[in-house]
Amino acid sequence: MGAARHLSLLPDLTGRLIPWPVPFADGIPQLLSHRGTPTVALASGDPFWHGAGTSLSKHLSPDEYVAIPAPSTMSLAAAALGWPLEKTLTFGLHAASFATLRPHLHPGQNLLATLRDGTAFSDLATYLTDLGFGASTLHVLEALGGPRQRIRTTTASTLNDTDIQHPVSVGIEVAGDGHTIPLATGRPDTLFENDGQITKRPVRALTLSALAPRPGEHLWDIGGGSGSIAIEWLWSHPSTQATVIEIDPTRTERIASNAANLGVHRLAVVTGSAPDALKNLTPPDAVFIGGGINRDMLTTVWAALPAGARLVANAVTLEAETLLMNWHADKGGDLMRIDIALSNPLGRKRGWKHSYPIVQWSVSK
Repeated sequence: MGAARHLSLLPDLTGRLIPWPVPFADGIPQLLSHRGTPTVALASGDPFWHGAGTSLSKHLSPDEYVAIPAPSTMSLAAAALGWPLEKTLTFGLHAASFATLRPHLHPGQNLLATLRDGTAFSDLATYLTDLGFGASTLHVLEALGGPRQRIRTTTASTLNDTDIQHPVSVGIEVAGDGHTIPLATGRPDTLFENDGQITKRPVRALTLSALAPRPGEHLWDIGGGSGSIAIEWLWSHPSTQATVIEIDPTRTERIASNAANLGVHRLAVVTGSAPDALKNLTPPDAVFIGGGINRDMLTTVWAALPAGARLVANAVTLEAETLLMNWHADKGGDLMRIDIALSNPLGRKRGWKHSYPIVQWSVSK
């Protein structure tokens, strides 16, 4: 079994040739139907780098298959360009949105990515130009490692090639004056579309620090607002997961849009109110409560927390503060009051303008 392109490269064979259907997932049951019969699945390069290997191996035991990798597209591209792979970020954009690149667009950074086809290459150049990175150097990498290999260089803003052939990948030397996303938590508020319901940058930094994301962990963000906490949680590591629970459907649409535009498509968004909306969710490793906190919600969340999981809750109102103080007295953890003031014009001079103080309770169960 293999893509029509792969099958066309084979010599005459006595065995049966089966074209792999589109979408890819439709071919997996077909392949598994040949279990017990000698069968070959063809794939390009290294099947365990954004390839078929991971999709297939989870259906098979280790003694049922042998994987024979070839040099990956990334290895071939790095060798062709002379780029050290350990310092180069790599992406599978043949099956992911261009927005996946968004947090990594920093001038001076080298990126390698596979693409769906030549049209996608042109679309990528437009995407980079629209973000202010049109000065980025693009290396057009076609049919690497084969007799049709061709490498050309252009910039995102001047790309005019229309004969880019599949299979194609791209090497990007990021340049330009587009807005970059900082690496530290507490990114600028302006990154997130919002209606005013957003955990502001300094408080967000303190909240993410208390949530302490770790690889593979799942966050519940209750009262998501703009989704900024969950999005920054997902930026912390590619294996993290997050679910946002938000009662306002307009905000849930905005949260999903923010996640898509900022390259974290794995964010799950649930429209509903806690605690009812928490039923049947994947158990969390950490929970953030940023809005609408009450006794019933805290009771339900605490019961749902596995041992060792972390809870962080921010309160603005006196009623919510009292609730958190009582739970802190009963469950322990840390209670912190966050009082922030920013300088503002005061006549011809300046004075301090205070935000509402926030009480933050953080605890491990």
